[in-house]
Amino acid sequence: RSCKLKLIRKFIFHYKNVRWARGRHETYLCFVVKRRTGPDSLSFDFGHLRNRSGCHVERKKLTHSLLLPILSPSLLFLRHLGALCPGLWGSSVDGARLCYSVTWFCSWSPCSKCAQQLAHFLLQTPNLRLRIFVSRLYFCDEEDSQEREGLRQLKRAGVQISVMTYKDYFYCWQTFVARRKRSFKAWDDLHQNSVRLVRKLNRILQPCETEDLRDGFTLLGL
Repeated sequence: RSCKLKLIRKFIFHYKNVRWARGRHETYLCFVVKRRTGPDSLSFDFGHLRNRSGCHVERKKLTHSLLLPILSPSLLFLRHLGALCPGLWGSSVDGARLCYSVTWFCSWSPCSKCAQQLAHFLLQTPNLRLRIFVSRLYFCDEEDSQEREGLRQLKRAGVQISVMTYKDYFYCWQTFVARRKRSFKAWDDLHQNSVRLVRKLNRILQPCETEDLRDGFTLLGL
């Protein structure tokens, strides 16, 4: 019971979408890996990570699981999550190349370096789709910050980036934290802070949409 309470307190502290996130120097990442195992069936795998000793969880996932091949393809099969993705880079048992859908729920949005490495990998792996939900935006206050550009790189690489709202916190609570044994209670200003962050993220990603329109007009000869 004490372990469960400790987990609940950690989740609320690190995922709370407060404006001033003092003392939250770690990044937590809850993930869901989904793959189709048949015409009408899907399989799901769940887990969570957090950074330690300066190793960001996004790059920890890059080097220890699904995203390892950029660095060392031969080590892929030695990592626990690599076993969950047969056929991602080659063929599965029946010869088919499988498609995977991965969802991250992050306490912080990725830093610029993690975003750059992740975008580079995803552009080389079209059968892996990634969606990222973030509780807070990491160093995105300055208009010309590298972190803002990193988020735009991820969008250009096909990543769906969203701010966590009540339903996302509720899902994480039920799936990773309390597992239906305790109800989720929203903290003060959860909704207001989510709305503020959604607007901020939309402003950051807006240049990507402008570029897409410009490319479309160019193709049409306009």
